[in-house]
Amino acid sequence: MVRSVRRERGLTLEQLGERTGYSASQLSRLERELAPMTVDALRLIADALGIPAETISTAFNAITLGGRGHDGPTGPYPSLPTPTLRRREDGDNVRRRRFLATTAAAVTAAAALPGGQAHADDTQLSELLVSRLRDAMLGLGTPAPCGDGDHLAAELDHAHRDYRTGGYASLAVRLPRLLSTAHAAPSPDHTLLARSYLLTTRLLIKLDEQQLGWMAADRARQLAATSGAAVLVAESSRQLAVLARKAQWHDQALTLTLALTAAEAPELREAGIPGGALRGLLIQSAAYTSAWKGDAAGMRELTTEAAAVAADLGGGTYHLEVGGFSPATVQLHLVSAENSAGDPSRALAAAEAVDPATLPSAERRARLHTDMAHAHHRWGHRDACVTSILAAERCAPQETHARPAVRALVSGLLLSGRTTPDLRGLATRVGASRP
Repeated sequence: MVRSVRRERGLTLEQLGERTGYSASQLSRLERELAPMTVDALRLIADALGIPAETISTAFNAITLGGRGHDGPTGPYPSLPTPTLRRREDGDNVRRRRFLATTAAAVTAAAALPGGQAHADDTQLSELLVSRLRDAMLGLGTPAPCGDGDHLAAELDHAHRDYRTGGYASLAVRLPRLLSTAHAAPSPDHTLLARSYLLTTRLLIKLDEQQLGWMAADRARQLAATSGAAVLVAESSRQLAVLARKAQWHDQALTLTLALTAAEAPELREAGIPGGALRGLLIQSAAYTSAWKGDAAGMRELTTEAAAVAADLGGGTYHLEVGGFSPATVQLHLVSAENSAGDPSRALAAAEAVDPATLPSAERRARLHTDMAHAHHRWGHRDACVTSILAAERCAPQETHARPAVRALVSGLLLSGRTTPDLRGLATRVGASRP
């Protein structure tokens, strides 16, 4: 109806955008039902087009009552994926607990030293980190003596630096302790807790721990809503969209109050540059979901829109707390999206356009190289795949060794063909073996 009336009035999408404050691309998505039409959006567009209220009363009622039906889940979250933690045989459990206890002691002792560098087995860091985060989220962690708000904020800033540099050994000590201590404070800081849980969610997603990821993301959403910080609310929506995508809940990740809905929030538009950067990140997330659905054209259209947002912000790097948003990170995201769309040649072409020096952190540079490794693997370029993983390892060794996705990739290389000294050494460092 909106599209029909707009055309009758002789208005382009750009002209309607001038009257409503929406971009032409946003209006195009609304008209094509690629993004949900909210009551507020419909009212604003109807006023701009002069559509009488009684004409759209049915549409208002449909939106208020939940809109059209969807295939699949209709609740706020999809069914949780199967837990990734498996029960081990008793003897193996005992040995593993002893090993993790030794690793934990080494990591904790090393973190107390200047620089906080640990020398424990990197291949166990992911399990140690997940175990400690789970305990902290369940209230089983030991809080540190409550410092003041400035101390907790400094600890969170340090944890974000650890994340950007791939310092998983330090994170395994600092982040669980921060969660426990922030919860135990006499007057918990909801904003700080929301930021802490958002960082926790990003880590759990990287470590393929979706069950705990949903739990952390939901807490982040509730705390962000309580704090009233529009940027945190939008970022929690982005993380929920990522989890929904990983649970293969693609339609809902695009249409149910997640990525694109959050990007349209008026509060985000009023949040200045941070809000603009988050809006670009949300559009990127929607692009990635389109790629997973097999809609390569839609993915590229949304990526182009995200690039335009980055350019409108002046081309700088913003929002380092969530990994950074800039023209370079949009191009980096395109590498991942082309991989997900099943086109390794386009992924590698996109990677060639990224200067690693322009990426804002070691974590982002490692992401570039691991995405290139996946593209080379799809094409059967074994040597180039290993070279790319080694480059990622040089950027962020602890993260590269801890990530299950890297371990699976290296295991696949061991199984599929000849081995080289580089591959065998890499397999040892990431804890991979022949299946």
